[in-house]
Amino acid sequence: MTVAKNNAAQGRKRSLGASAALHAGLITASVISAFPVLWIFLTSLKPAGHETSSKFVDHPSFAAYGDLLSHTEFLTWFGNSVLVAGCTTVVGCFLAATTGYAVSRFRFPGMRPVMWTLLITQMFPVAILIVPLYQLLAKLQLLNQPTGLILTYLTIAVPFSAWTMKGYFDTIPTEIDEAGRIDGLNPFGTFWRLILPLARPGLAVTAFYSFITAWGEVAYATQFMTGTDKMTLSAGMQTFVNQYSENWSMMSTASVLIAIPAAIVFLLVQRHLVAGQTAGSVK
Repeated sequence: MTVAKNNAAQGRKRSLGASAALHAGLITASVISAFPVLWIFLTSLKPAGHETSSKFVDHPSFAAYGDLLSHTEFLTWFGNSVLVAGCTTVVGCFLAATTGYAVSRFRFPGMRPVMWTLLITQMFPVAILIVPLYQLLAKLQLLNQPTGLILTYLTIAVPFSAWTMKGYFDTIPTEIDEAGRIDGLNPFGTFWRLILPLARPGLAVTAFYSFITAWGEVAYATQFMTGTDKMTLSAGMQTFVNQYSENWSMMSTASVLIAIPAAIVFLLVQRHLVAGQTAGSVK
């Protein structure tokens, strides 16, 4: 009895030690992750001329936010980014969901090559794709147009999201499709009315990935959108710090404002993210 109590006490001690180490690790990781964001926010509050100072803010001011909104094209860039990211998210979710459902439920000639093609397209670096995409958009007269940038982002978001949605649809029983057909629904009606509502976690992952892809992308935006009134946020921010001038106050202030919509989208879909990311891992 005494030995058992001693073993139990040692187990509790090890458990407390492991718990303390776990919490210490989580706190450390949280501090490391949050510090750059906090530093950018503090930099946006620093007085003009003290942006690169290592000291914390002595006299915090939101003047830089007012200057950014009133003396730059930030609101125009913001509107362009909302348009591009919103269209990319909606169209990307629809294409990824329909593609994933078709490959999950139907068998047709060329199915496997199509899916492998979608996967292979993700292996090419952005630097290699800029030139052919630029030439293609130029021939279609879509350079410096939101439509061209949306199509470009769809080539990034849809292939990966289609694989994600396929894995999620594979976990939904096919008996639901059969029940829909018995009730007189066609394949699209079955997909739209029965299967898609059950796939909300997968759609949340697809929507979040598509939105982030379009919201924060820099390389394509800077090459394909040349007019100041056509730029998105990521391209417009480069005008604040370049080889000719630097305005770290505007850069840090814009970074804070850009992060807010992404955080809102994350909060809206976070409860579905874990389920959507893991559902396709096991059939």
